[in-house]
Amino acid sequence: MSCNNDGGPVGEGGTQLSATIQAGTNITAVYGLWIHPYGPATVYMARCPGICAESISRDLKWFKIDHAGLLSGNLVDGDWGSGVVSKAGVYTATIPAALADGEYLIRHELIAIHAYWTGPQFYVECAQLKVVGGGGKLPSDEYLVSFPGAYKASDPGFNVDLYSPEAPTITTYELPGPAVWTGDD
Repeated sequence: MSCNNDGGPVGEGGTQLSATIQAGTNITAVYGLWIHPYGPATVYMARCPGICAESISRDLKWFKIDHAGLLSGNLVDGDWGSGVVSKAGVYTATIPAALADGEYLIRHELIAIHAYWTGPQFYVECAQLKVVGGGGKLPSDEYLVSFPGAYKASDPGFNVDLYSPEAPTITTYELPGPAVWTGDD
């Protein structure tokens, strides 16, 4: 799934608005209740070829602007990106200051990995943005992915057994997806 509406244009089924945001500022996703503290939080953006309401999200190229995996500690008792949301109810990312002005979709994603035997659980929400005051840059192809297609079931970040005897001794986690694009390159 790329976004909330995965079949037709983003604006299908009602009027869609884009929120204007200054490049280089923070954007916060608000979650009511989040009970899965194990797993990463990621934030992607995709430039729309015109008006986002007329774009099909699965046809866009996405780049990651933020991610948080295992922040500290071990797999079992450590602090996770999803755990930040469990505690605070929000997740904040920064729109790259160098990003070119234009219409974008933003994709906030929480990935629950507590039930590795059934695979990861993806919780995705998208919104439309109009970025202004940016630096005119776009990410190169090495940062771009498609949804679906950005992840594989064999990605190490999806094959973590939190219940194994070794889990309390593991202090690293490999985040799925591409590197974060900061606009510095």
